[in-house]
Amino acid sequence: MTQPQPHDPRPAIQPEPPPRSRPESADASDRLHRPEDLAAHAADRAPASDRSGPPPGDGAPVTDHLADPLGDPLTDPVADPLADPLATPSDPSAGPVRDADRPPACPPPAVGPPQWTPTSPPPAPLATSPAPPPSSPPAGPPAGPQAGPAPTVAPTAPPATAGEAGAGGAPAQPRRFMSATDFLDRRADVADHGPATWGWRGRVRRWSGGLLSPAMGRAEAAHERDRAAVQRELSGPRTIAFVNPKGGAAKTTGVLAAGYTFGTVRGGGVVAWDNNETRGTLGIRGTRGHHRNTTRELLGDLGRFDDVAQSRIGDLGSYVRTQGDAHFDVLASDERADVTGTIRADDFAAVHGLLERFYRILLVDTGNNMRAENWLAAAAAADLLVVTSTVREDTGYSGLWMLDALQDAGHPDLKHKTVTVLSDPSPKVDAALARDLVDVYEQRTRAVYRVPYDPALVSGSVVPYARLSQETRRAWLTACAGMAATL
Repeated sequence: MTQPQPHDPRPAIQPEPPPRSRPESADASDRLHRPEDLAAHAADRAPASDRSGPPPGDGAPVTDHLADPLGDPLTDPVADPLADPLATPSDPSAGPVRDADRPPACPPPAVGPPQWTPTSPPPAPLATSPAPPPSSPPAGPPAGPQAGPAPTVAPTAPPATAGEAGAGGAPAQPRRFMSATDFLDRRADVADHGPATWGWRGRVRRWSGGLLSPAMGRAEAAHERDRAAVQRELSGPRTIAFVNPKGGAAKTTGVLAAGYTFGTVRGGGVVAWDNNETRGTLGIRGTRGHHRNTTRELLGDLGRFDDVAQSRIGDLGSYVRTQGDAHFDVLASDERADVTGTIRADDFAAVHGLLERFYRILLVDTGNNMRAENWLAAAAAADLLVVTSTVREDTGYSGLWMLDALQDAGHPDLKHKTVTVLSDPSPKVDAALARDLVDVYEQRTRAVYRVPYDPALVSGSVVPYARLSQETRRAWLTACAGMAATL
């Protein structure tokens, strides 16, 4: 008699059916899995060391998961088959899973890298960006089929547009446009100087009350250009030395005439300095002042100007002599008969440095001894040398001899830093001698300027600036324009 078996409350374990084959096109991502399928899936996910042989496959390529948006390794059907396949664990909108919604108990999945199984598409890599390819191929064949990142195609640069590349593929230079400053400079060069005021053109304009306004003639237009040249800006103080070792070569009158021209056309900031080693005549040819102080007194009081922050140009008023409507100052040389000393190179440097602090243009009247220290110091410090001479053979020869001496002494760029002013000593001069002097000085200096005879300068007294002839003023304006262009 057979003993009855005790009743087992657990359900009978059914034999596992053989795996069924499915076409490659079947997609099991949207069907409900049975407990048996989940157990088989978990067993297939075990490490390779616990299994023998390669994982079964159905021949699908390992890159099919790239085309399946549901193949996400973070959404595991074993852990949560009901979860949204498009949701990620970090999604805050995904709520907790209830126990009632979980499938029947099954063996926990083994921890290890995800493997590809025929029941689900292979998982996508965890990295959001593919790793760089290895520099060399692996030593041996891979252990099995592995899912790798999709091949990355390097982005191509957009084709260069016109203007970005030049001939031969080289980048083209950016186009240069005229700036606002360039436009103003160009307009200043072509600016109209206004209607004529000279000659018959000016008379026609005045008689017609401005209804007829002829343009300037050639001479008047040249006059306006010379004025503009004299008024040009300078980057710093400039020193112009008037030189000729012979007396009576019109150095002093040239300094005063140039001071009058620069002062009235530029508007001040000009000083004429008598740099004679003993006694010169610039102080008595210029307008007299209320004091008798000269370079000698200024040298004794240089300590007053040591403090740059406290010294003022007005403090020089007790040493220089203003020239009134000529708008420049004169610093005279020593005028006392009881003084036996001379001005040396250090004295010149001290006074020159002080005057450069307060004036823009320094006109230096030199003496007749070109071997004196202060004469040599003035020639070395000058930005421009002006050789003055009258249309006389002796004064012309003296100036050429001086240029020879300076050339032998090694003065650099002597021709381009020197101009010549030839003055007529009388109403009638030797035309042939004048042509010879102009020709030879044009070879030795930058330019030669002719100044006509003016009876206002013959007396040797204070120069009457207001009585200078129109021809003398225009000639000195042209000469000073040439000096300013050299500076």
